[in-house]
Amino acid sequence: MTLGPIEILMVRFPGNQFTGEIVPAMAELVERGIVHIADMLFIQKDAEGNVTVYEFSDLEPGVQGQFAPLFDDITHLLNEEDAYEMAASLENDSSAGLVLFENTWAARFAQAIRDAKGEVLLNERIPHPVIEEVIAATE
Repeated sequence: MTLGPIEILMVRFPGNQFTGEIVPAMAELVERGIVHIADMLFIQKDAEGNVTVYEFSDLEPGVQGQFAPLFDDITHLLNEEDAYEMAASLENDSSAGLVLFENTWAARFAQAIRDAKGEVLLNERIPHPVIEEVIAATE
């Protein structure tokens, strides 16, 4: 099986204010074959620090409907233990989406590296604020 690199992404929403505005952008990535969503969990941390984890099947039907087009299969590779570990970094009264996705756009390249006996030594995403800071410093 040829797989692209698998990444985990956690997006925080302060004040537990998730509006669903990211769903169309995620859907576009999936529809264009750029990524494949392998799994997704939602984490909610209340004002007292109590954590609740929601799997896709736990969501209200209206919210499920927003996300349903993103999944052709769910792997269940993420679990509650992963979610609770990630929740430790959240402030009280916030929520997060935890997404495991395959970069399908890179599958052929990743397989070529494996076939050539190559070894990835570094693969790190640089946060946008860091890039902005570097650009500003060079101007």
